[in-house]
Amino acid sequence: MRTKVTENGVLIPKAWLPGIDEVDIQHTPDMILVVPVQAHDPILNLGTPPIVLDVEDASSHHDQYLYNQ
Repeated sequence: MRTKVTENGVLIPKAWLPGIDEVDIQHTPDMILVVPVQAHDPILNLGTPPIVLDVEDASSHHDQYLYNQ
């Protein structure tokens, strides 16, 4: 898509952002990058709730117990 830059800037069609409520706009000398912001990063859920096993170090060594390595 090519568009003119007006005194207000450039409009990005909402249809290009389905289900997105917030974006991060990054500016470099050669490009402008629009990146969707995730409401919550799922990796932050790792370790919650912690693993419950009959061993004391299950949370810190979960790969060993899950994959028998």
